[in-house]
Amino acid sequence: MGKSKTPGDIEAAAHQVAARPQARPCPPPPKSWFPWLVPVFFMANVATFVYSMYVNNCPEKTGADRCVFNSYLGRFSFQPLSENPLFGPSPTTLEKLGALEKKLVVQEGEEWRLVSCIWLHAGAIHLIANMLSLLFIGVKLEQEFGFLRIGLLYVISGFGGSLLSALHLQKSISVGASGALFGLLGAMLSELFMNWTIYANKCAALMTLMFVVVLNLAVGFLPHVDSSAHIGGFLSGFLLGFILLVRPQYGYVSRKYIPPGYDGKRVKSKHKWYQYLLWVAALVALIFGFALCLVKLFNFQLS
Repeated sequence: MGKSKTPGDIEAAAHQVAARPQARPCPPPPKSWFPWLVPVFFMANVATFVYSMYVNNCPEKTGADRCVFNSYLGRFSFQPLSENPLFGPSPTTLEKLGALEKKLVVQEGEEWRLVSCIWLHAGAIHLIANMLSLLFIGVKLEQEFGFLRIGLLYVISGFGGSLLSALHLQKSISVGASGALFGLLGAMLSELFMNWTIYANKCAALMTLMFVVVLNLAVGFLPHVDSSAHIGGFLSGFLLGFILLVRPQYGYVSRKYIPPGYDGKRVKSKHKWYQYLLWVAALVALIFGFALCLVKLFNFQLS
């Protein structure tokens, strides 16, 4: 037969249970967003290119015998390869639809071209390369951070790329989503630094990302590629990553998931001190950089 417990034993056992440390609540699994904005950006870029080819109307303006694939595409056929080797419209058409040209922005007051140019592409090859990158990079980021932050990151990075590009343009024009796409790459790099503690294999993640970044930046040094837009978009995205893509530190649990009676003092703060510091520093650097580029572009006199 079992031995019965005395009142003293029961009190001792109760004291041990009360003294046992509380188990730390587990944070819920991260929410995965449904990516719909990046596919919308994809369709918008494709639709804009199709519209630019419709407006271009190579057979009527250049001559059907000179257009590429005229017998198959008709009005949507490409300009002669001697004029546009990327299989696309003429520079005149791109300028009409919103391509970035420094003279029109500064002297004609058409600042909207700093944003409109990121939705235009010089040709089918240019479009395909950028859209594959957009789907490969953008869908994953939107799943992790949501449409609002990635949408802001895409547009503001594109604007930053256009600003730096406009500063270096002479008589040529610039189009393409490359600045926005390099912004996504820059944000991926700063997100890795900002949220360093949540990555299990830090070195592998850093080396993989650096390889992708360096490879894409190297493309900017090829002939006829606007490297200024790439650098401007990358720097803008890098700073925006510290602002928009900050994650809670590992082990943080929202108050609404904490069980009743749990000691709230044992819950970790949402962010680490250096995350707040990087957030402020990046915001100041981004505002200062944009202001400096605008002042230099429009030749304002600082009093």
